[in-house]
Amino acid sequence: MNRSKLVAIITGAISVILAIAYLILVQLLDYRDMKPAPISQFEQAPEIICQFWQIDKTVKL
Repeated sequence: MNRSKLVAIITGAISVILAIAYLILVQLLDYRDMKPAPISQFEQAPEIICQFWQIDKTVKL
């Protein structure tokens, strides 16, 4: 077996291993228990925006 064929086989094997590892990682991340963010975090955003842009808080965003 010549050297270029051996390099091609090794490269292909590495590619398959990386692809399988990626699929396993995606499956593990997909099965996590995703909880929504607490409501208190959503209420802080307009206040921070008002402070940054110096907007009057009586104005509805």
